[in-house]
Amino acid sequence: MQKRPKVSRRRTLGMIGAASGVALAGGWRDAVAQGTPIGAPRIEQHDPNLEKIVALDAPIKVLGEGYGGPLGPAEGPLWWKEGGYLLFSDIHNDKRMKYTPGQGVTVFKDGTNRANGLTRDLQGRLLACEHDTRRVTRLELDGSTTVLANSFQGVRLNRPNDIVVKSDGCIYFTDPWTNPQPQQQWDLTFAGVFRLTPDLGTYTLLTDSFVLPNGLAFSPDESVLYINDSRRGHIRAFDLLPNGTLARQTDRVFADLRGPEPGVPDGMKVDVAGNVYCGGAGGIWIFDPWGKRLGRIVHGQPATTNIAFGGADWKTLYFTSRTHLGSVNLKIAGLPVPTPKKA
Repeated sequence: MQKRPKVSRRRTLGMIGAASGVALAGGWRDAVAQGTPIGAPRIEQHDPNLEKIVALDAPIKVLGEGYGGPLGPAEGPLWWKEGGYLLFSDIHNDKRMKYTPGQGVTVFKDGTNRANGLTRDLQGRLLACEHDTRRVTRLELDGSTTVLANSFQGVRLNRPNDIVVKSDGCIYFTDPWTNPQPQQQWDLTFAGVFRLTPDLGTYTLLTDSFVLPNGLAFSPDESVLYINDSRRGHIRAFDLLPNGTLARQTDRVFADLRGPEPGVPDGMKVDVAGNVYCGGAGGIWIFDPWGKRLGRIVHGQPATTNIAFGGADWKTLYFTSRTHLGSVNLKIAGLPVPTPKKA
């Protein structure tokens, strides 16, 4: 097990200061509603290859609205293929919502401990990052709940945010400091990215070098882990070592998502061709596997909180903002969830 790094008082105060910027990162407040107007919804092309991914006249649909509030936005979309529906989090109202094509949005579950990011493991079980309890949980097939992580080396986690499962069953999650209260002596003094083995026997701090780590996603071959930093406004990429940890010397900035319009890097996903999709200034940015900007889905909302692929062919891109759920149809499939186990 990796030792918890020592963190200076200056850095600790920086982490507390980062909490004041959480309005930019997670949409908890309406402070970012300033800036250049985004304009009407549209597909904005920056490279001819964008047309291989999405039609330039593809409609950007509003599927539901009226979610979120001061305690958190709509978040964590997750397609449940067997049921043909999408789950997503309404953090402020402490609900898990369900969108069924042709039927609309209904309440799936009341009382989620204000869960944020959602995913599924190799067995199809639901994993959730819970804000109120500051833990990562797994909903078992019998309906019981297993706590996967709520502390690190005896110190309470900050507030787990987003989560992804590798094809070997290992669980990766981000844990930014997004608690509006000052840090206490029983709190972590850094924002971390963690890895759990399937048997929960090995729990590793992968990096503490982010100010506000948020969305994360693997490349199709799982050789690269992308992690975005909402406070710094960029996506970083790391090659993975054979043991599933980060080759830290490969740390590089993959893409910068800052701009004059509101919105910062938040939820992130990758398609089968390795293109990377991430919320940023003015909408959802699409990059090729080498970080080249291909275009932007401008949905007209102040921020994109998270995204997910879904539909029978995984070619529907669902997205949440602070207050609404939307979608756009693509020409290329996203990586499925759960991740198929590799031979």
